[in-house]
Amino acid sequence: MASDAYFMQRAIHLARKAEGKTSPNPLVGCVIVRNGRVVAEGWHKKCGADHAEVMALKKAGASARGATLYVTLEPCSHWGRTPPCVEAILNAGISRVVAAMRDPNPVNNGRSFRRFKRARVEVLVGVCEEEARALNPGFLKVMTAGLPFVVAKSAQSLDGRTVTPRGRSPWITAPSTRDWARKKRRLFDAILVGIDTVIEDDPRLHAPGKRIKKVIVDSRLRIPVRARMFEETPPEDIILATTSRAPLAKVELLKEKGLRVLVCPQRAGGRVRLRFLFKELAKSGIASILIEGGSRIIAGALEEGLVDRLHLYLSPRVIGKGRSARRPEGSHVRRMARDLRFEIRDIHPLQPDVFIELCSQGSLKPQVRFSR
Repeated sequence: MASDAYFMQRAIHLARKAEGKTSPNPLVGCVIVRNGRVVAEGWHKKCGADHAEVMALKKAGASARGATLYVTLEPCSHWGRTPPCVEAILNAGISRVVAAMRDPNPVNNGRSFRRFKRARVEVLVGVCEEEARALNPGFLKVMTAGLPFVVAKSAQSLDGRTVTPRGRSPWITAPSTRDWARKKRRLFDAILVGIDTVIEDDPRLHAPGKRIKKVIVDSRLRIPVRARMFEETPPEDIILATTSRAPLAKVELLKEKGLRVLVCPQRAGGRVRLRFLFKELAKSGIASILIEGGSRIIAGALEEGLVDRLHLYLSPRVIGKGRSARRPEGSHVRRMARDLRFEIRDIHPLQPDVFIELCSQGSLKPQVRFSR
């Protein structure tokens, strides 16, 4: 007979079907098993839709009575956009609940398990917990630290150049690599760039197939009012992070256009204090951020200890002249050398380039993969 871990692995696989679609809710998968046979499956498809457990219970019908329910996260016990799953599970007659992990949300956090036990439903927690936690790094970080999960992306040549000399193609990596990287944007709630990137590149920052928030860090609000993203993005999807150094007239002008302007405290050099900004973004439902540049912003996020993973796209080219990756500066460098460590989590050949994912030691436990 198949083990609890076998069915939980199936639930984890189901949860991944909705990657990039459920935020701020977590990815959740569910399998209902009776007499060793799967009778129904479900997964949370998007925010506001049925939770995974309810989807599976509807499919199972009367077959759920006396069955075991496998779920990747503790079922909810509170009313939100949907009714509590706990009552649906009890009403269906489930006799055993196997959950990969406890819900870190303070409004739940073990309450469902206590409710099941009072109803004499057998409960087992912790099956495939590490894999289940890896499903929802953004949700877990917001719930435990009040901060979004942050990935910093950089493309470099073999000699460490991030920008080619003027007159050459601005791209470090191959077109196929850039397409692959753009698709990864769909996994995040927001893309963040600094004002230098906007002025130099005038990017669209589109995520294929997904409406995504765009955050611009601009301490003096130098952003051109004719920037291309203003023309192609709904104003409510753009967030400008600035400081008291910004002209009040421009702050009001951009607000009148429907953009959200966040005036943040300053850090050294008059730059936006990113930790404050990220906490505000988490409060507004942004659980994951992809930093796409420039080098000052990435260095600043590293200095403030905000980066959970690094996505490095390495080109086999040697450029010679051009701008190198910026090193973090200031009084935090010595502390960073002591406290900040990254480990390789994934190495993926993209031909001709290579993708390397590095994981902060303070983040989820790295599992090195050599993808083909």
